Amino acid sequence: MKRLVTFLPAILLSLSFVLITPVCGNAQNQKAKANRKATARVVSPKKQGVKKILYGQASYYHQKFHGRKTASGHVFNQQKLTAACNVLPLGTRVRVTNLRNKKSVIVTVNDRLNKKTKRLIDLTYRAANTLGFIKRGLTRVKVEVL
Repeated sequence: MKRLVTFLPAILLSLSFVLITPVCGNAQNQKAKANRKATARVVSPKKQGVKKILYGQASYYHQKFHGRKTASGHVFNQQKLTAACNVLPLGTRVRVTNLRNKKSVIVTVNDRLNKKTKRLIDLTYRAANTLGFIKRGLTRVKVEVL
């Protein structure tokens, strides 16, 4: 009984937090939405055959990675249509569409990005050239899982 009395204030405090949070949650939700603008967003797919749609920022690999091993164990080649992505499993085929010019390319995910990056996908030079964002370096893209 003595232990119950000791923990009773902590239990009451946690219950009050649970009851008050929905009232105060609106301001917290707005801050969270502002922070998520730079990250990927998932949209329910409309086309048949497309499992998931993601929106985010894309970049392309630096030349120094050419010939190195990827996370999947393959040797990286700038002239292949591959990509690095933290969100999707290795081996996933995706259609990447540049939202500025509507060009698209189908690539296979075979590598991972740095865990701290906010980018959605990192493409090979060939894929980035096909999408037309070599000079810009970064672009907004739509990624559709096939």
